[in-house]
Amino acid sequence: MDDVIIKPLITEKMTGVTEKYNNKYGFLVRKEANKLDIKKAIESFYDVKVTSINTMIYQGKRKSRYTKQGFVMGRTNSYKRVIVTLAEGQTIDFYSSI
Repeated sequence: MDDVIIKPLITEKMTGVTEKYNNKYGFLVRKEANKLDIKKAIESFYDVKVTSINTMIYQGKRKSRYTKQGFVMGRTNSYKRVIVTLAEGQTIDFYSSI
């Protein structure tokens, strides 16, 4: 259960969502994890109360490039993204441990 959360999303877009709604946070999680596993992991790791979870699975993008060996095609990894809504008045501080 401890390896459910890969990392928190700290991007411009997710920071804007957090500032606008005050209790929504984004995370990258394992694709096999379901909402119950994610809720338990976030509540135990950050000591907060989770009210709702929205999950999104992103497929990997196709990439191609021309190299000395010729035309190389590949694909980036697919991943699962989660937006967690916390109970009123609770926050997560990602920057306290830096």
